Amino acid sequence: MYLADALDRIRERLRTNGARVETMRLLDAIGGQPGADRAQVGSQLELVRRLMRTPVANANVGVYDDLAVLEEQMASASAEASARRAAEESKPMPKSKKYYKALRERDEKKSS
Repeated sequence: MYLADALDRIRERLRTNGARVETMRLLDAIGGQPGADRAQVGSQLELVRRLMRTPVANANVGVYDDLAVLEEQMASASAEASARRAAEESKPMPKSKKYYKALRERDEKKSS
């Protein structure tokens, strides 16, 4: 994912949370740097954690708090998604007709 796209998504989530103006300025400053439109980001959660380590976030408790709330939301959403995937994968799968036919034929051979 590109940095500019990730920043836009983070900006939307911060607006939804009612983030401070300083937090939005931090995103604008990061997004306005040269090469931000071509830079790659591993995940949005990783980017939020990196933003929390910036000098602006360390100097302003409000900015850090906004980012910490967002990080917690993203981490919990990620954990819930992982749990749903694990539950889906551990669901028992029904056997095919072919399996039951082979089982019946095997039983018939044993009884004969």
